[in-house]
Amino acid sequence: MTTVHHNPSRSPDARFPVPRPDEAHWPGLATAPRSPLRAAVAERLFRHAVSTLPVRVEFPDGTVLGAGDREAPVMRLVHPANVFHRLGADAKIGFGEAYMTGDWTTGPGTDLADLLAPFAARMSSLVHPAFQRLRHLVERTQPIGEENTKENSRHNISRHYDLSNQLFEAFLDETMSYSSAWFEPGDSFEDAQRRKIDGVLDLARVGEGMHVLEIGSGWGGLAIRAAQRGARVTTLTLSSEQQSLARERAAEAGVDHLVDVQLCDYRDARGQYDAVVSVEMIEAVGEKFWATYFTALDTLLAPGGRVGLQSITMPHDRMMATRRSYTWIHKYVFPGGIIPSIRSIEDNLSAHTSLSVVERRDLGPHYAHTLHLWRDRFLDAWPTLDGAFDGTFRRMWEFYLAYCEAGFRSGYLGVSQLGLARNPFPA
Repeated sequence: MTTVHHNPSRSPDARFPVPRPDEAHWPGLATAPRSPLRAAVAERLFRHAVSTLPVRVEFPDGTVLGAGDREAPVMRLVHPANVFHRLGADAKIGFGEAYMTGDWTTGPGTDLADLLAPFAARMSSLVHPAFQRLRHLVERTQPIGEENTKENSRHNISRHYDLSNQLFEAFLDETMSYSSAWFEPGDSFEDAQRRKIDGVLDLARVGEGMHVLEIGSGWGGLAIRAAQRGARVTTLTLSSEQQSLARERAAEAGVDHLVDVQLCDYRDARGQYDAVVSVEMIEAVGEKFWATYFTALDTLLAPGGRVGLQSITMPHDRMMATRRSYTWIHKYVFPGGIIPSIRSIEDNLSAHTSLSVVERRDLGPHYAHTLHLWRDRFLDAWPTLDGAFDGTFRRMWEFYLAYCEAGFRSGYLGVSQLGLARNPFPA
């Protein structure tokens, strides 16, 4: 597998000025909320949490916290009061917002993911158990308006995937795959993404003459690859930007006669298919609709067919503890989403379908490297995007990619390719 190479020159303040959030585009972000009591509690918890982490937290007055040596990743608190007020208002959102506004940043030579990884590695123990038991009293829950009903899902998907095809083209590889690659020694990025795609297609046994349903089109990379195997593909998306570019790319590949890209919710899909594939779409379904999603897989799959599923995952106990939380990722990146555990997938399959997991491949470290490559490519491409997006967006996107990379590096997050089939020997 390709190892992750970190580039210390990626210290953001070395290349880009700290943005001033525009109130018109980022309402409420420029001014930190004020609650002295909450801020004092947040500061006390923060100081306790970082005291054992292998990092250095530097204050403007020269105070240094953390258990890291002089080679450890450095977090600079530019405006400590703002940081603690934001953490006091909502720790799960305020930490990322404080980075977006420049209230904290990394030290020279510190890679953002290197700094975030120690936090991610101890995510479940940073807050004292006594406070953990009280979290439901103070944490925000996901807004009803972001619940992934059929009415809301199109808007939720559009908020991320309809930002701009230019944005995604700037940092994705030529397959336009927005999911974990699968690396082997000597791979180019494109090689690793094609291996990932072939891995999912192989789990679903996709071959010539088959009719395949894909739930979650992306920009058409998997549908094109399946068509090149001789399959006919119906692929579903809720993003008009994705639909348009996926159709163009299928035509350029000479397989548009085999690929039908539909603007359609999976709950409205009809018919039966020889194989069903879905790559990192389940994270956008929402826990309330998992039963509906897995029932759809079962209903839409013809007798003898297979499902190829790729899903980001997290440990079951962490999923249960956080499944109602409203986080920075929900607010700024993926509204309405929740990452399942392997156990929750298996439980839903058992309760609502005739399907079960018969093959499994884990790619967690591969996703860490994928995200690192995306972040490098995004920062390199930023001069071509500046003007279409502002500096606050740049720091938001950089934080998102580094935050996720840290989650996979620490093992807090995983990703699995799953082959699903019906039990040939029912009880």
